[in-house]
Amino acid sequence: MEKVRCDWASGNELEEKYHDEEWGSEQHEDQKLFEMLILESMQAGLSWSTILKKRETLTSAYDQFDYVKIAKYTQEKIDSLLEDPGIIRNKLKINATINNAQVFMRIQEEYGSFNQFIWSYVDDKPIRNHWTSITDVPASTELSDKISKDLKKKGFKFLGTTTVYAFMQATGIVDDHLSYCFKNKSN
Repeated sequence: MEKVRCDWASGNELEEKYHDEEWGSEQHEDQKLFEMLILESMQAGLSWSTILKKRETLTSAYDQFDYVKIAKYTQEKIDSLLEDPGIIRNKLKINATINNAQVFMRIQEEYGSFNQFIWSYVDDKPIRNHWTSITDVPASTELSDKISKDLKKKGFKFLGTTTVYAFMQATGIVDDHLSYCFKNKSN
């Protein structure tokens, strides 16, 4: 029997694999949380399928999303990133990634881990929605508004409310698998 997925992930092999293996699964490792934060910020203005197609190259170019290394990137490294056709060559996004790695580590120092900080917004329990249609799923919520504002106050860049909500979905802070999807926890 064929798996029934959320509408957005049907028909594209990369999106199906991402949906089935990652999207909406709870993430608690700081390394993975940072990777998803960066990938979601890179997506701003682009399609998610573009990010998935470039993910392998992005991972390699950004040192497996090692935030300690990224926080120390020099102008020489920035220049090499800007010349790499396999990634998103947006200077603002590249600079934001470096900045965000530095802020990410400050949050780790202050809260013990980024995981503790970000999951505290939901008392360490994912929000499980029960949408019946892709049109029901919001692009942002009051909670993503609040988290986005808080992240910006801490110094993060390229993390508006829509990007934050997508990050919350990607890391399982919010479970937005549609009611008929095989990944929906209430099935």
